[in-house]
Amino acid sequence: MVDAALLLPRDLPGDRVREYARAAEDGGFSELWVVEDLGFAGGIAQAAAILAATEQLRVGLGILPVGARNLGFAAMEVASLAGMFPGRLVCGIGHGMPGWMRQVGAWPASPLRALEDYLVGLRALLRGETVSGGGLREVRLEAPPAVVPPVLAGVRGPRSLALAGRVADGVVLAEPASPVYLAEVRAACGEVGPEFAVVAFDVAAVGEDGAAARQRVRPALEWIGEPDWAPHVRPLPFGAELAELRAASPDRAAFAAALPDAWVRALTAAGTPEELRERVGALGAAGATTVVLLPADPDARAALPGLAAAATGRDGQRSRTL
Repeated sequence: MVDAALLLPRDLPGDRVREYARAAEDGGFSELWVVEDLGFAGGIAQAAAILAATEQLRVGLGILPVGARNLGFAAMEVASLAGMFPGRLVCGIGHGMPGWMRQVGAWPASPLRALEDYLVGLRALLRGETVSGGGLREVRLEAPPAVVPPVLAGVRGPRSLALAGRVADGVVLAEPASPVYLAEVRAACGEVGPEFAVVAFDVAAVGEDGAAARQRVRPALEWIGEPDWAPHVRPLPFGAELAELRAASPDRAAFAAALPDAWVRALTAAGTPEELRERVGALGAAGATTVVLLPADPDARAALPGLAAAATGRDGQRSRTL
């Protein structure tokens, strides 16, 4: 079985976050993931507000970049949330986008080593151990959480995925997460146990007219021709053609507009309710334990009932108060 989860849009105004989270919970989604993109909202602040505003919804931090936070203080924040809301936090840790990290002066000299030290150190601190390494000297948490949250690696390169397979509780995969890409990820992670989590992000839109729904996701695909997304695209049957199309396109918008409908369908969870369910099922069959739907519609809150009805069978219309 694969869990259906939802993304909190990075540009959702702060005063709408709690209401969106409650609607996601009422809609039957198992998890709500937050993102920490440079210039938008902080992941830990969003996670705290959502956990307090909901009753059972798990919240994923996707992702906290290694270079941006001191390991010891990050462990304090994660432990505080996990202690207040036992069993409801999933922590994603990753390199962060190199361009953003360089903008804030936080790109490490050795990204892979920094990620390994951080993953190992954070998991040890959350278990109540004393940690020296990764910049820490004899640091431990005075009140480690009774329920230790899983620590996942938000990565995509083969060496980083192999590292995740060795030292993390799972991986968080950016969109697009096609079944063939998931197969490569599973292979790169190496031998992992059945408890190893694979959280796959996928852009989504739903409607009775599947082609129209796929038209609505095109703006969200403008970036997939860029080098950072090569691992997602290369395994696809049309990967080379997609790269050629991007090279021939004058800009990202023209590239997204020129994508054939069949490619958009292969790259997203967009289409009719039946097509969306098929996509989620296919990702689960390929190894995803959780599929996080990224609403592509400009009004993500208005799109939520349709996504919930397709993905979970509930429309999220239960009335409630804070």
